[in-house]
Amino acid sequence: MNYLYLIKGLGKKWIYIGSTRNLKLKLKEHNSGKIRSTKFYKPFELLYYEAYNTYALARKRELELKKNGQQKEILFKRLGI
Repeated sequence: MNYLYLIKGLGKKWIYIGSTRNLKLKLKEHNSGKIRSTKFYKPFELLYYEAYNTYALARKRELELKKNGQQKEILFKRLGI
């Protein structure tokens, strides 16, 4: 499976949106500081994820949320963020 995911920094109130083929490994990489863009905000907890059949669909949804403020706002409101 392929995933769109949202993680939240526990130290600083920071939310990251990403996509991956291996969700457990990616979360482990974020928490160990191996991901350069998120290493200063660790540790993280998984807030939300969506599963897709192809990586292209997961990536498309990621970009949709990052570029379209309205879609992101709808999702955050649904999650109570």
